[in-house]
Amino acid sequence: MTKGSLPSHLLMAAACTLGAAMTIGAAKPPPRWWAPGEGRVFPSQLDYKNDQGTLRLLLAGGKLNTKGHPFFEALGSNGRACVTCHQPADAMSLSAATARERWDATDGKDPLFAAYDGSNCPTLPQDKRASHSLLLERGLFRIQLPWPVKKWNGRPVTPDFKIEVVRDPTGCNSGPVYGPLHGNISVYRRPRPVANMKYLLAVGFPFDPKQGFALPRDPRTGKILSGNIMADNRVGTLRLQMEDAGATHLQMLSRLTEKQIARIEDFEKRIYTAQQISKAGGSLDTMGAKGGPAHLRNSKPGALGSIGEPVWREFAKWEHISPEDAKTLTPEQLAFRQSVARGAKVFREKMFLISDSSGINSRIGFGNPVRNSCVFCHNMSQMGNDVAPGQVDLGTTTMPFADPAPELPLFRITCLKKPHPHYGRVFYTMDPGFGMTTGRCADVGKITLQSMRGLAARAPYFSNGSAKDLRAIVDYYDRRYDIGYTEQEKQDLVNLMSVL
Repeated sequence: MTKGSLPSHLLMAAACTLGAAMTIGAAKPPPRWWAPGEGRVFPSQLDYKNDQGTLRLLLAGGKLNTKGHPFFEALGSNGRACVTCHQPADAMSLSAATARERWDATDGKDPLFAAYDGSNCPTLPQDKRASHSLLLERGLFRIQLPWPVKKWNGRPVTPDFKIEVVRDPTGCNSGPVYGPLHGNISVYRRPRPVANMKYLLAVGFPFDPKQGFALPRDPRTGKILSGNIMADNRVGTLRLQMEDAGATHLQMLSRLTEKQIARIEDFEKRIYTAQQISKAGGSLDTMGAKGGPAHLRNSKPGALGSIGEPVWREFAKWEHISPEDAKTLTPEQLAFRQSVARGAKVFREKMFLISDSSGINSRIGFGNPVRNSCVFCHNMSQMGNDVAPGQVDLGTTTMPFADPAPELPLFRITCLKKPHPHYGRVFYTMDPGFGMTTGRCADVGKITLQSMRGLAARAPYFSNGSAKDLRAIVDYYDRRYDIGYTEQEKQDLVNLMSVL
């Protein structure tokens, strides 16, 4: 054999290998966007890249053929399916960036932009991008609520507050059809992720320790309800949430069947998601760390971090990376992992005064102010949502704490009986929150705490999308509670949240 020549069988093998590589390289990856009715198979493991690394979804029990599945099929009159607003790549929520990509790809024709709630108001010209600005820029959907307040079963509630429209930039609270004078109020909220559901349904206490109220029970099963499903807790069970979403977001003309409800619930209870790989730090389940969704799938929900595994203890091993392990990392990876570990400690241990926050400092509350850390509210192991259920007001939608947002409506609330415990008799809010469920002035501004998993995939944050990125979350709380984070602590917290 001369130098540079190869036997014919090796040449053939090389050609086959090259051919296979070309075939693989030519194969188009499945679209990032899941459209209704595609009939794709949802695999048992699914990864999506984002700005911070890679998000992973795990489907417990194995893959799912979505053809004909009610979560993935258009059921209503507007062409949407549940998956339209709960995209796998966005941690089963929907980011504003994805909404913009969808607008650009379809010139605004996708069912996502249905006039009912995918536009700022149905009365606006629907072919104009400006009419959908709240969804495109803040990731917000319009939520139409009855006024005066009604319970989940339609029974009327007499509110102990008056609501007046002070600012109405969308035209949906003072027009000829919409607004309190017409029996409804429009607020604008982010879609909550439908994943890691066993944690959202878990209950740590049979009562709300901050309010002194017993928790409600599911009228069908008698089980205690967690209160962690919807932003305003207007319904407490997955069944009722599905029926609410079917009638509104999907504009279904008939009710979901028992079989459809069972299949959607089965899927939502099987899907887990979390960031799996950090672009800056590498794999999140190496060197003793327990990042990623497998830990969520395998752990028991509902544990209070102050008693069991401390919140974000998943990254404790990175506090002291051995010299041998450190040699296998780049200097940047090592520094990032150490920052994540510090961020977890700051989250748990940095104490500050929490003041004038209903649901924390009142009704019964823990005193005003109370000295504690982020885990006082974000207290469930593995998830960071509230294991002691009950809505709280952190000021993200209510003045004077909320960031100004002239593009959102503003309501003047007047308490008709007792003044609000922290705002007084008259105050202003962009979203009355839990007050629209109970009719109590003291509950205005309260919002259900959000899950902290998959944050990197689903910006912006807070119920009204007012925090455009992870740093904005930290800056808001630093300002709201005068915490005094150092720049290093802020960056450590941002790095921590980027790997959840």
